[in-house]
Amino acid sequence: MSTELDARLDALEQRLRLVEDELAVTRLVLGYGPRVDSGSAEATAALWAEDGSYEFEAGAAALRGRAGLAAMVRSDAHRAHLHRGCAHVLTAPHVVVTGDTAVATCYSLMHHYVTETGIFQVSRVSANRWELVRTGDGWCVANRTNRLLNGDDAARALFASTIG
Repeated sequence: MSTELDARLDALEQRLRLVEDELAVTRLVLGYGPRVDSGSAEATAALWAEDGSYEFEAGAAALRGRAGLAAMVRSDAHRAHLHRGCAHVLTAPHVVVTGDTAVATCYSLMHHYVTETGIFQVSRVSANRWELVRTGDGWCVANRTNRLLNGDDAARALFASTIG
């Protein structure tokens, strides 16, 4: 009897851990927008592993490490987005956890405020793949890959790579 109960409790604990992991990864991904849009360089960088990377476009140099992510948020180009009025909006991710790693895919939309019309306009829509790793401090980004959904095969391939 106790063996059956132990097995049920073990199964329940495994299911709960998976739900908690999926929720933690979802919160991490969805937390990116407010961090980067508030100009919080250190908080944005803290989402990444020390040696993590962020690849914006195929062929372009990836940002490397937390210092690279923080530098992006502090850059003149990013500050110009903030002063113009922008919002990085990420959709709820599809999360697959495998042990101490996870992959999350989602859309990201960049909105800019248009002063002349007083409205926001979507200026960029991308496919995103987040590769995450569990550390002693929780989940963090090992690599994020971002591809424009501009009709090119790269974005579709990024999404297709996570379809089970």
